[in-house]
Amino acid sequence: MKNLLDRFLGYVKIDTQSDPSSKTTPSSEKQWYLANELAEELENIGMEEVTIDDNAYIMATLPSNSDIPVPTIGFISHFDTSPDFTGTDVNPQIIEDYDGGDIVLNALENIVLSPSYFDDLLRYKGQTLITTDGNTLLGADDKAGIAEIITAMEYLIDHPEIKHGKIRVGFTPDEEIGRGAHQFNVEKFGADWAYTIDGSEVGELEYENFNAAKAKVSIKGKSVHPGYAKNKMVNAISIATEFLGILPPEETPQNTEGRQGFFHVHHLKGSIEMAEFELIIRDHDKAQFEERKKLLIAIADKLNHYYNNCIDLQITDQYYNMKAKVEPVYHIVEIAREAMEAVGVKPIIKPIRGGTDGSQLSYMGLPCPNIFAGGHNFHGKYEYIPLESMQKAVDVIVKICELVGQKTKE
Repeated sequence: MKNLLDRFLGYVKIDTQSDPSSKTTPSSEKQWYLANELAEELENIGMEEVTIDDNAYIMATLPSNSDIPVPTIGFISHFDTSPDFTGTDVNPQIIEDYDGGDIVLNALENIVLSPSYFDDLLRYKGQTLITTDGNTLLGADDKAGIAEIITAMEYLIDHPEIKHGKIRVGFTPDEEIGRGAHQFNVEKFGADWAYTIDGSEVGELEYENFNAAKAKVSIKGKSVHPGYAKNKMVNAISIATEFLGILPPEETPQNTEGRQGFFHVHHLKGSIEMAEFELIIRDHDKAQFEERKKLLIAIADKLNHYYNNCIDLQITDQYYNMKAKVEPVYHIVEIAREAMEAVGVKPIIKPIRGGTDGSQLSYMGLPCPNIFAGGHNFHGKYEYIPLESMQKAVDVIVKICELVGQKTKE
């Protein structure tokens, strides 16, 4: 596992935080540093047809060594990290033979990763954990996936006795800001189907995700001296508060689970003259998803009627539930399930409470379920990943390639 660990540690130390305010692809110039390094590494391990385009999308091929025509499959991960928390100067800590107790991430700031709060930690007693130092995120989402894919390809190259078909690898920028698949060339990739290696705990296998939209609400107010404001002042902050107060309080991320949808306000700023807030809309059920958007429109219409059209609402769909595109080819989920069981991993088939590149790629003609990468507590200072979970992901990728290599292409 040393190659896997060294590979991962090298990746996470390169800052690749994406920037949602940018209009370029990749959204941050610093993503190029890791992108170029990955392209070079793919060539060094013996991958063929390695390309990196003008938007930093990387593709590579492991040619078939099978005597029969078999499907071409792909594995995809993203190299950007979330803008929600800093990814600058990541300093990972290695906890060998974890004893099940508290892990002090930062003694000075009293930042502790504790199983009393994060009880998943107790599953990994005796294993090697990779954590943050309490100052940054770790970047296992999704540099773990990249390390696992490259390590699996290297293993297949070193073990030609394992028969497999043509395998395509793809690494993308900007997944964390919902744009990872926007410039992905599905035709060039040329796979019959693919898997994103972008899930969380060991065993996750997902082919359902949220339908997703984002909304921006802008409110124009009118500032008047408060002592003489009656029938004159329009307080944009108050209207924003009123708007948000109409949303169902139980339908927020902290109050929902499973297939339950939500509204999530993630940015808000304001003054009397102008207030703005942004929120995301999520629901697995397409009809309920549409009802959520209608509710926002109804609230805006109601307040515009009362406050003389001071509200501008913009709603943009982001991605849809890939279940509709994967179910017709459900055998690709069964192959992943069979691969997990063959290497001693219990499959956890459940809906994603989020999205991956695979959700968009599925609607672009590349069915793409999601497989675990092994990490926990993504996007923050409590992020960690067991090295043994990463190795299991490598084993699953290799076994999928082997199983598909036994299937004649129809």
